[in-house]
Amino acid sequence: MKALHLVNPDVSASPQAFIKLQPRTLVHQVIDALVAGASEGLILPGDRIIEADLAEQLGVSRVPVREALRVLESQGIVVNEPYKGIRLTPVTHERIDQLIEVRVALETTAATRAIRLKLNDGPHLLELEGIVHEMEAMAARNDVFGFAMADTTFHRTLCSYAGNAVLSDMWEMLARQMTIIFGLSALGKPMPAIVEEHWELIRVFRSGKVADMARAISDHIDVEIHKVDLEKVIAERRAETRRHAPTP
Repeated sequence: MKALHLVNPDVSASPQAFIKLQPRTLVHQVIDALVAGASEGLILPGDRIIEADLAEQLGVSRVPVREALRVLESQGIVVNEPYKGIRLTPVTHERIDQLIEVRVALETTAATRAIRLKLNDGPHLLELEGIVHEMEAMAARNDVFGFAMADTTFHRTLCSYAGNAVLSDMWEMLARQMTIIFGLSALGKPMPAIVEEHWELIRVFRSGKVADMARAISDHIDVEIHKVDLEKVIAERRAETRRHAPTP
């Protein structure tokens, strides 16, 4: 599995004291590893997750794995069903449509508010442009997880400009699910094309035209994602994994 790409938090400090940095716990590392593996297609939607096997593969005890799976279940990333065990949540057309509906509502509200607050200016545009450059760098390396993480960071950052903590918290509940979907989408669509969609969002955001921004967000989140048949991507990835599986 590829190395994890961890994003440093913004740390504000006063002259009197710095905020103490919190170490990454094993639970968070297990969560990151699972999201990375899912975004790269190493584990696929619908696949069963066996606690003991995962602990052995990651080189940790079962305790942090168990806690990580509880967190991921609360965020809709895994499901725990009687007699079936824990599985990565299946990706269906219905599931995608539900996620799209919520994302369009949240991100349209955020972008509209940011424009009205006149936060579509130089510093904010430069921040978004820097994230898209990171996406370009990840695409050049064919780093699917890094690309998906940068994609997530772009939309998280855009939502933050609304200055609405409740909205950001709601979006954050979707963040890990979206990172996985962004990764799977990058397996079924050229990454440069996805990058260009983000440049278009920046261009429209810069224009300050609320109606145009709403259309651009809908096109990016709804229209473009439906051009990728994620169920087909998953099926092809599963078939490829089986072809390369060692013979018992």
